[in-house]
Amino acid sequence: MRDLANQSRPTPNGTETLASMVYQKLREDILNGHLEPGRKLRLQALKDQYDVGNSPLREALNRLSANGMVVREENKGFRVSPASAAELAELVRTRCWLEEIALRESIRNGDDAWEERVVLSYHRLSRAQRPTDEESFNTNPEWEEFHRQYHLALISACNSSLLIGYCAQLQEQALRYRNLTPVVAYRERHENNEHEAIRDAVLNRDADEAVKLLLAHFEVTADIVLSSGALK
Repeated sequence: MRDLANQSRPTPNGTETLASMVYQKLREDILNGHLEPGRKLRLQALKDQYDVGNSPLREALNRLSANGMVVREENKGFRVSPASAAELAELVRTRCWLEEIALRESIRNGDDAWEERVVLSYHRLSRAQRPTDEESFNTNPEWEEFHRQYHLALISACNSSLLIGYCAQLQEQALRYRNLTPVVAYRERHENNEHEAIRDAVLNRDADEAVKLLLAHFEVTADIVLSSGALK
């Protein structure tokens, strides 16, 4: 295997590109639970694991620290952000506040193109299988991506890129918590029905109903995570 650290040397932008690659890999490993909450991130072990040099690795860790995935401790280095019931409650509460604003604004301002985005993103999500198979019940990455796109489509007409960015960041944090619980724990949940009901309320321009359904959707997920015993 080529040394990825050496790939950053030919061009001035190489280190930045490599840092982005390492950032994405670390982010994925944190989101899917391969790097569990609270885990100490030892630089040498990460350099060996990701075949990368010190500079792009530190840049990636600093970026993860900025978006809350990683905690930087003074004179102690980095560790994966811890997870707790209290933090989950705060996360859901804040996400509900922001997404209610974003959804109401999108319903108020959304045009035909926005409605088409909502319909198309729902259609793609509804056709994807959440587990890769019924025996292992492993998470399907395609479903996760369509799920992300659907929720962002709902709020994409709010006319605030800053608000959408904050909502996207909280969505990532929520995904990290959701992935602490085995997918099988969601087996009895009818998520597609929830998504369909939200879509219908949105297309009917019923903001109160759409918000009620969306917030309940977030809270059900949090209840499943809490009841699973994944958090201490």
